[in-house]
Amino acid sequence: MLIQRLPLYPERDDVTLTAYVIDDSGELLNGASRPAVLICPGGAYLGCSDAEAEPVALRFAAMGYHTFVLRYSVLFRGNLAGPMPENPDTVQPHGMHPVPMREIGQSMLMIRRHADAWHVDADRIALCGFSAGAHNCAMYAVNWHTAEMAAHFGVSPAQLRPVAVILGYMLSDYLQMKASPMEGFARKINALANRALLGVEDPDDATRIAVSPALHVSDQTPPMFLWSTSEDSLVPVEHTARMALALAQARVPFEVHVFETGDHGMVLADQSSAGSRDKIDPHVARWVPMAENWLGKRMALPLPERRPGL
Repeated sequence: MLIQRLPLYPERDDVTLTAYVIDDSGELLNGASRPAVLICPGGAYLGCSDAEAEPVALRFAAMGYHTFVLRYSVLFRGNLAGPMPENPDTVQPHGMHPVPMREIGQSMLMIRRHADAWHVDADRIALCGFSAGAHNCAMYAVNWHTAEMAAHFGVSPAQLRPVAVILGYMLSDYLQMKASPMEGFARKINALANRALLGVEDPDDATRIAVSPALHVSDQTPPMFLWSTSEDSLVPVEHTARMALALAQARVPFEVHVFETGDHGMVLADQSSAGSRDKIDPHVARWVPMAENWLGKRMALPLPERRPGL
């Protein structure tokens, strides 16, 4: 496997695309291109979670897909290890909307540029995000086809199109978040996340609507696999339900799973992504094979029925 980290900006080392490219082999695809999964870790737009990065990439690689991890622009540099920085007044203009969403498009084009060398099927790239990363992926999913996005990159929308999207414990409606009562840690994180993405702790309703992907679903939105837990204390499960309803109303194919147990940030729900035992739950971990089966309908590997001579 080739593992390569590429900066999105020459002058910055905090926004990167890490490629996990499966080696070509005559025993396997023999030069044929593989579909790919582009992963956006969560972190409330404050940082990018390590737990939702490489462990997830390796799991999708085990399914036979090339994988890529995007560490997009966030408020604080680096990952989420250690105590939360006490700096609620900080604003980083380079990390505010729509920059993180556009960095997904930038990554899609970077993968496309390397498609021949990496044997990537550039027309079959799925997105996978968690928490804020899921929000970022959802925002891209409802905006990839717009004239604004195409004009920003100077390409045709077809070059920016994701074939499918997998979203874990997503935030889909900022108006709903405003209406949801929050206390303590959840309230602090929400205020910081708002400042990181939108520049203010309490954005007005017009701004909230603009960054609520559930309110912008259309027939151009790609199929989605949604999952969350009913015990999530940070992003209420209603956000998953709202996105599912929006997809249903737009007749966009989707699958949704809500697990009874597990708090926010379950990731793979096994020891490969867990920093503590409360992040391990075999029932929640079932989302992975469910997503694999769902993804296989859209991104099956280009395998022959039978290898010649066997």
